[in-house]
Amino acid sequence: MHAIRGGRKDARRTGKPLRVMVADDHACIRLGVASLLHATDRVIVVGEAGNTLELAAQLDTTDCDVVVSDLCMPGLDGEFGSLTLLRRLTQTRGTPAVVVLSMMSTPPVLTGLLHQGLNVIVDKRDAAHDLLLAIAAAREGTPFLSGHARATLARAGGVCAPCSGVPSAREWEVFQLYAQGMSVRQIAQRFQRSRKTISAQKRSTMRKLGLVTERDLSDFAVQVGLT
Repeated sequence: MHAIRGGRKDARRTGKPLRVMVADDHACIRLGVASLLHATDRVIVVGEAGNTLELAAQLDTTDCDVVVSDLCMPGLDGEFGSLTLLRRLTQTRGTPAVVVLSMMSTPPVLTGLLHQGLNVIVDKRDAAHDLLLAIAAAREGTPFLSGHARATLARAGGVCAPCSGVPSAREWEVFQLYAQGMSVRQIAQRFQRSRKTISAQKRSTMRKLGLVTERDLSDFAVQVGLT
């Protein structure tokens, strides 16, 4: 990404509808979100992207006030490539505001996002009710959590440590296969690596995502659509 055009102040200053870019690697999600936003005169959808590279390219060429993006889109660095880009937007003055739209609703992941400045988060189950509120909050620079996200953090209380990093492309590949039912031995055979290496990569991914038990792993896999 060479240059990021537009910025969150433009629409506020002119009173024009907010220019929103929608990014998700599932076409049905992009269509649903775009249809929801098209139904209001407060927002216009100026671009859509299906992966991190498309999002970066769109931001280079299209004026935009707010980006509504999934967290787990593929990119140069694997499945979590979009996280680096979104974090960069929040840390750069004059760039579009960010709304994270995701099914990743485990307490460590949510806490990790908040620690990284991604503080406008909408659980996909809340999109119909909370997305427009979140977009408005992002434009104003105000933190916002949708209903399911707030409830998840409330249940965790103050004992939740944030996720400790982003899985590498290889770690995420191993994690996906394990979540979909392959054993460590089968994955090792597939990649012609030792079971010790595969097991370490699986544990590293769980640690980075704040997952402790196999039940945590299973619940997370369902949330993000791996199973």
